[in-house]
Amino acid sequence: MTDIRFYHMITKRLEQALPELLAKAITVQPRIVVKAGSRERIEALDSLLWTFDAGSFLPHGYIRDGNEADQPIWLTTEDDNPNGAQMLVLADGATSAQVKDYALCCEFFDGNNEEAVLAARARWSAYKAEGHELTYYQQDEQGRWVKK
Repeated sequence: MTDIRFYHMITKRLEQALPELLAKAITVQPRIVVKAGSRERIEALDSLLWTFDAGSFLPHGYIRDGNEADQPIWLTTEDDNPNGAQMLVLADGATSAQVKDYALCCEFFDGNNEEAVLAARARWSAYKAEGHELTYYQQDEQGRWVKK
């Protein structure tokens, strides 16, 4: 079963939280797929991952770049895994029918959006019924992740 971690964003937005997580994760998981809700979001994340830290960048690509198998981080709106990733990140309410094919899945959701919270709860229940191992993290007032 897949280790699924929910990240309940309250003080930070995805644009802040995602690069932080990816920067840590890439040292352990050399291949990651990030699935977002729209092509526009993928393009914004593409720009963000090049510029979020003046001293570094996160190596990544998406359909426009090609060389899918060589990309350490693959940005997509599809249920594809062309780089052989063992880690999946879901954002913007994106879902995947392939969660079981990954060792780790991280779901980010906006805790300030009631619809997003309700959708995350529904996904939690579905994952639990499927037997996945679930962990829930929520941001504190300083933006740190606290395991609940």
